[in-house]
Amino acid sequence: MRVLLVEDDDGVAHALVDVLDSHGHRTTRVSRGSDALLRHRDHDLVLLDLGLPDTDGLEVLRKLRRIGPVPVVVLTARGEERMVVRGLRSGADDYLVKPVRMAELLARIEAVVRRGRRPSPGSDQVEVADVRIDLRTRRVQVADREVELTPKEFDVLAVLAAEAGTAVSRQRLMDEVWGDAYLAVSRSLDVHIAQVRAKLDRPELLMTIRGFGYRLGDDA
Repeated sequence: MRVLLVEDDDGVAHALVDVLDSHGHRTTRVSRGSDALLRHRDHDLVLLDLGLPDTDGLEVLRKLRRIGPVPVVVLTARGEERMVVRGLRSGADDYLVKPVRMAELLARIEAVVRRGRRPSPGSDQVEVADVRIDLRTRRVQVADREVELTPKEFDVLAVLAAEAGTAVSRQRLMDEVWGDAYLAVSRSLDVHIAQVRAKLDRPELLMTIRGFGYRLGDDA
């Protein structure tokens, strides 16, 4: 996922870029609100500080909301209740107060993007390169070849297909496919991923994000 980080503090920005990139995202950092307004269209999500040197972050947020639908997560030191309310009312999809635990930040970003990409009724087919996945009929085709998957293999693929182009964490995959039993099936997930990869015969499309999870398709 392409993340636009709007943060004027170099130390905070470098730490955030390192964490986001290490979890499979592609992060661009800018320090000014004016740059955010110019560059947001090339990104899937904006991570916005409110204390910017050239303009008030809330005004940047309101302008982003008027321009288009890009998800915006506010990450700021301003934790007063009135500021949180103003941020959410100005259009923030989520509001986090510094310092924030990185695991929580990653989970909140994933949840915001997931809500935005939730398929509308009738959008049951996902295509990644020449792989076609029908989420309703549970059929998979590669080029003109039908691929036979076990129920669990399809379930794993379906979670990835619903978020095509975005890194999905191992924990989320195990939660959605195996539910509360996920602690016992970590190795089983690896086996199922390997089987799906082999059956699709498109290893470049099912990428391992080391230390995090997997991604179906490119995020470019």
